[in-house]
Amino acid sequence: MAASRAQALGSEQTWLEAAQAFIQETLCPADQEPNVQLTQLVIDCVKTTWLSQGRNQGFILPLSYSFVSVRDLRSHQHLPCCSHLSWSSTAYQAWAQEAGLSGTPLPRERLLLLGTLTDLPGDVEQKCRNGSLYVKDNTGILACELIDLDLSWLGHLFLFPSWSYLPPARWNSSGDGHLELWGVPVPVFPLTISTGPPTPIPVLYPEAASRLLRHSSKLRVMQPNLAGKLVRLSALVKSQKKSYFVLSLGELSPAGSPAGSHVSIIVQVPAQLVWHRALWPGRAYVLTELRVSKIRGHHYRVWTTSPSSHLLPLKPECVQELDLDLELGGPLLEADPKPLPRTSNIKDEKEQKDLVRDSTLLSYMGTVTGVLNQSAGIYELDGQLGLCLSFSCQQFHGLRRVMRPGVCLELQDVHLLQSVGGGTRRPVLAPCLRGAVLLRGFSRQKPDTQSLPQASGASLYEQLVWERELGLPLYLWVTKALEELACKLCPHVLRHHQFLQHSSKNPSLGLQILAPNLDVLAPPCVPSRNAHKEILEEPHRCPLQKYARLQTPCTFPTLAALKEEGQRKAWASFDPKTFLPFPEVSHLTSCQLNQRLAWSWLCLLPSTFHPSQVLLGVLVASSHKGCLQLRDQSGSLPCLLLSKHSQPISDPRFIGCLVRAERFQLVIERTVRSNFPSWKELSTAGFIQEQRSRVYVQFFLADALVLQMPRPFLYSSTSSTLPETEPTLPKGPHIGQSRLFFLSHKEALMKRNFCVPSVASPEVPRPTLSFYISGNWLGGTQRKEGTGWGPPEFKGDEHKDQKVLLIFTGPSVRWFEFLHPGQVYRLVAPGPPTPVLFEEGVSSCTSQRPLELAGCTSCLTVQDEWTLELESSQDIPDVPSINKALPASSLTDLLSDNVTDSLVSFSAEILSRTLCEPLPAPFWTKPGSTEARKGCVKITVAVETADCEFSPHLDIYIEGPHLPPPLGLLPGARVYFNQLEKRVSRSHNVYCCFRSSTYMQVLSFPPETTVSVPLPHIYLAELLQGGQAPFQAIASCHIVSVFSLQLLWVCAHCTSLSLQGRCTHQGSICPTPTFVSQASIRLLVEDGTAEAVVTCRNHHVAAALGLCPSEWTSLLEFVRGPGRVALQFIGPGAQPESSAKSDEPLALFLRTLCTTLSVLRPIVLSFELERKPSKIIPLEPPRLQRFHCGELPLLTHVNPRIQLSCLSIQEAEHSSSLGVFASSC
Repeated sequence: MAASRAQALGSEQTWLEAAQAFIQETLCPADQEPNVQLTQLVIDCVKTTWLSQGRNQGFILPLSYSFVSVRDLRSHQHLPCCSHLSWSSTAYQAWAQEAGLSGTPLPRERLLLLGTLTDLPGDVEQKCRNGSLYVKDNTGILACELIDLDLSWLGHLFLFPSWSYLPPARWNSSGDGHLELWGVPVPVFPLTISTGPPTPIPVLYPEAASRLLRHSSKLRVMQPNLAGKLVRLSALVKSQKKSYFVLSLGELSPAGSPAGSHVSIIVQVPAQLVWHRALWPGRAYVLTELRVSKIRGHHYRVWTTSPSSHLLPLKPECVQELDLDLELGGPLLEADPKPLPRTSNIKDEKEQKDLVRDSTLLSYMGTVTGVLNQSAGIYELDGQLGLCLSFSCQQFHGLRRVMRPGVCLELQDVHLLQSVGGGTRRPVLAPCLRGAVLLRGFSRQKPDTQSLPQASGASLYEQLVWERELGLPLYLWVTKALEELACKLCPHVLRHHQFLQHSSKNPSLGLQILAPNLDVLAPPCVPSRNAHKEILEEPHRCPLQKYARLQTPCTFPTLAALKEEGQRKAWASFDPKTFLPFPEVSHLTSCQLNQRLAWSWLCLLPSTFHPSQVLLGVLVASSHKGCLQLRDQSGSLPCLLLSKHSQPISDPRFIGCLVRAERFQLVIERTVRSNFPSWKELSTAGFIQEQRSRVYVQFFLADALVLQMPRPFLYSSTSSTLPETEPTLPKGPHIGQSRLFFLSHKEALMKRNFCVPSVASPEVPRPTLSFYISGNWLGGTQRKEGTGWGPPEFKGDEHKDQKVLLIFTGPSVRWFEFLHPGQVYRLVAPGPPTPVLFEEGVSSCTSQRPLELAGCTSCLTVQDEWTLELESSQDIPDVPSINKALPASSLTDLLSDNVTDSLVSFSAEILSRTLCEPLPAPFWTKPGSTEARKGCVKITVAVETADCEFSPHLDIYIEGPHLPPPLGLLPGARVYFNQLEKRVSRSHNVYCCFRSSTYMQVLSFPPETTVSVPLPHIYLAELLQGGQAPFQAIASCHIVSVFSLQLLWVCAHCTSLSLQGRCTHQGSICPTPTFVSQASIRLLVEDGTAEAVVTCRNHHVAAALGLCPSEWTSLLEFVRGPGRVALQFIGPGAQPESSAKSDEPLALFLRTLCTTLSVLRPIVLSFELERKPSKIIPLEPPRLQRFHCGELPLLTHVNPRIQLSCLSIQEAEHSSSLGVFASSC
C-alpha cells in the first residue's frame, strides 16, 4: 500500500509539473514572469471539475488526461476526436452507443483544453468581427461552435470540460479544423458582472416603438431602449460591404395568445454580430440606445443598434415603460401604420399567374440524418424531409463544417415545399434570409470521409442561387444533374475540384455542361434579390414563396447505362412473331425466314427516353479498333461523327474534348442466329441460338457542345479506366520535327498481312489492323522553333513530285477517322531531331510492288508516338488544286460491261441491308473446314446521279476482311463509296464489292422521322423510256388474261416438293416435317398505253384471284394432298403443259376462276421492274407483227411486253373501272 501511495504521489507531481509548464507556455503572457496565481487557479478549476462528477476513483487529479494547446491540435491531431473530462469508460460507451446506431462515434481522447473565448479572428481590428466564435491561446486560434452563448463569456479564460475537434479534410490542406464545445465552459477566473445601464431601465414596447418610428424628427435627441419577446430572427447576412442580421421583438403576450404587433431591429455593428449566437426565439430581451436609420433605396425607416447598444435579458422588475406623451410633450394621434410597402409590377403579376403553388411558412426542430450534397447545402431531416440551406447561404458558411448526421437544428420561419418535381420526391424545408437556422445539438458521429470531396464547388452553387436566381425545384435538379455528371467524370477523368471549381471569369466545367438547359429554364438576368426587402417587407416575398412543379428536363446517364438501356429496348422490341408481316412470312422457307431475322437495327432518339437523355463523354480515338469513342467512368461507346451534313470530322484537336449532345441517334444493330423450322414456331424462343448486338451513337458536331478539358487531363498518365487518351507530350520545352503532306487517297481499315517478323522471331505472322494513305509531301522537314515551325529543309530537287505512301498500323490506326482526301496534314514526330526521319528508305514495305502500284516513290510507316495536325490549305503554297466535289463515276461507266475500268465511285442512299448467311455445308465436309463459304453483307443502294430522274438501284457486297461493316451503313443513310470493284453477274447484272482500296464516308445519317414517299402513279408506256422510268411505281390497269398459275407445298427445310404431307427429298431425312405453301401467277395487264406481264407470288396471288383470307386458306389446303397444281392457259406465249388433268375438280375450278370477271377486272397495281436497272444487256427492240382486220392484213411494230413484279394489288374504285381513259369520258 505504501509503495502504491508513493507511486501515485510521484505521478501527481509529474502531472503538476507538466501542467505548470503548459500553463506558462500557452496561457501566460509571453513577456511576463511565471504567474503562480494563474497556474494555481487553472489547476484548481481542473480539480474542481474532475471531482464534481464523483467518478474520480480516488484520484484528486485527472492523471490520465494531458493538456493540449491549439497548436498541438492543429499540427498533431489529424483524426476527429472528443474529450469529456471525468467521464468513465462506461459513460463514454453509453454515449457512443447511441451514435453508433447510424454511424461511427467520435473516438475519445483524454485531453484538457483551455483557452479564451472570443469573437475576434486573431489580432485584427474590431471592425473585422463577423459573428464567429474562436478559442485562443498563446499558440494559435481555432474557430468553434457553441450551443448557448452567454455574452459575458467573451474575453474570458475557460476550461472546456466537453468538446470535440474536427481537423480539416485531407483534400482541403489549406483549411483549418474547428472545435465543437459541448458543455458549459468553466471559467478560470470568476466572471465579472457588467453593471449595464442604471435600473429601472426606461423602455418602449413594440407597439409604441412602431408608432414612434414615424416621428423621426422627435428622435434626434433621444436613443430609446426597446423591450419585448424575440419573435423572429433572420439569417446572418454577410455581404461584401457589410454584415448584419435583423431581429423582431413582439409584445409580451402570454403563451398561446395571438401575437400582437412587432418591431424589427437591424444589428450591423461588427462587435454586436455575435449576438446572433446568443439570441433564442421566445425569450425576452432589452436592446438599449437604439436609433432610427433609413435604408438606402427604400423610403421607410427602421430601428438599428448603435455602437453603445447592449443586449440584456428582460427582467420585469428592472424595466419601466416609457410614457411617450410625456416624453414628447404631446400625444401621438396618428393611426396605426400600414404594413411596409410592397413593390410590384406587371412582370410580377404575370409570374404570379404562372406559379401554381404557395409554400408554407413554419418552424421546425429536427435531426440531420443524411448529408445528400454538402457543397450544395442539401441534407436529410428525420429520414423523411429534405433540407436546403443554400437560399440563406450566408449563414450556411458557418454551419457547413458541423453539419453531419446527428446534428440537431431549430429552423425558424422556414418554407415547406411539397411536390417540387425534378426528381425530388420528398417534401423540402428551405429557409430564406428571413428565417434562421439555429444549432441545438452537436453530432456524436465522425464525418463521412467518402462525401468530403463533394464539398468543393461551393462558389458554383452560390452563383446558381444568387446570380442565376434559380428557384428551389430547378436548383435541386441542377444539384442532382451535377452529381450525375461527377459520377460520370470523376475522379479518373477529372478531379472533383476541376469539375466544380468556379469563378466569374472561369466558369466551372459542370456549369458549362448545364448551360444550354439553364439558358432555357432560367435565362441569365441581372441579380435582383434584395436582402433588406426579403427580411423586412410585408407581405413577405422571397424566391421560396411561390414555386411550380418541375418536369425533369433531362438526365445524363453513364455511357454504360445508356448502352444497356438501348440494348434492353432493342431486344424488348424484337419479337420474331411480329417482326415480319404475316401474309408474307407464312410462305417463307426455314432458310429464308432465318435469313430475314439475321440482321435488324433500331434507332433510338433522346425523346424516346423519359426524361430525355443527354449524351456526354470524352472523345478519344481507339488505337485498337481505329474508331472514335466517347468515354466516361463507366466505359466507352463507339461513335460516328460528322461536322455537319456531308462534312466528315478531320481535325484531331477534338481528341480529349468533352462532348455534350442533346440530338443524337443511338443505334443498336441486332444479329440473330436462329433455326426456326417455319413461321408457326416464331413464338418459341428456344429456336434462337445466339443474340448479339452492336451499339454506337452518331451525331453532328454542329449540334453538340464541345468543351476543352482542363490541362491536367491531357497530360495525365494512361490509366486502366481511361486508356488511349491523347499521347503525353514531353515536359519542358517542346522539341520535334514535322512535315506537311497532301492526302489524295485513303484505303480501307482492315487486317493485312504485310508485317513479316524477323528470321529469329518464333512468332507466326498474323494479320494486323492497318490502312494506307497516299499523297504528296509539301516541302521539306521543319523543326520546332518556340511555339511555331521553322522553314522547310529541302534535300534534293524540291520541285520533284514527291509522292509518298504512309502506312498506319498498331496504335497509329487511331488517326483513321480524321484522315480524308483533299486535306493537308502535318505529320509531327516529337523528340530530338533525327536526320532524314521522313525520307525514303527509313521505313520500307515488304516489297516494292505496292509502291509501284500506287505510283509512289517512298514508303513510310507512321510511328506510334507521332501525331497529326490539320492545316489550312489556303496558307500553304504549292498545294494541288482541290475539287471540293467528291469524284464519281458516270452512270454510263457504272452500268457498262467494260471490265477494264472496274473501280467505280459514287454517292448513294442505302435502301436495305441484309446479312447473307453461309450456305449449309455438304454432309461430307468436316467440321471447321475452310471449304465452307464465309458470310457477307448485302446492301442495296439508290445511286445519286444527275443523268436520270429516277435513281438506279445497285447491290453492294461486303465480305471477308471487311467484316463487320463500318459504322453507319444503315437504311436511309447517304454514303460516298470510292473505288468499289464493279462486277457483272452471270445474269448480266452489275454489282459492286468492297476491296482493300475502297474508301467509304457517311455523308448523312438516316432521317429521324421516316416519311413514307408515295410511289409515282404512271402509265405503263412510260416504262418504255429506259433510264427515265422509275424502278417502282403504281399503275391503274385491267387484267386481260392469266398466263399461268402454280400452287405447291414444299419442305421448309430443303424446299423439296411435299406429297401427301411427306418430303420427297432423296437422301438424308429433314430434321422437322414442316411444310409451307408457295404460289405464283403470271398475268397480262394493260392500261390503254401498253401491255405488261406481271408476276405475283405467294400472298399476292390471293389478291390477284380476288380471294378472301379464309377462301385462300381453304384453297391451299386442297392443294396439300397432290402437293402441286400448275396450270398453263392457252394464249399468246402460253405453253400447253399442265400438271393436273383438266377434268379434275380442283383444276377445273381454277381454270374457271381465272376466266371469270372476278379475276379479269380493273385493279390498281403497285409494282417494280422485274429487270433490274443494273442489267447491262440491251432491251429487246420492237418487232414486226402481222394483224388481220377482217380480210385486210396489217403489219406494225409492237413493243416487247414489259416484265413486272407485283408489290401489291388494290381494288379499283368503281368510277375508274373504265381504265386510264375514264377521266376523259
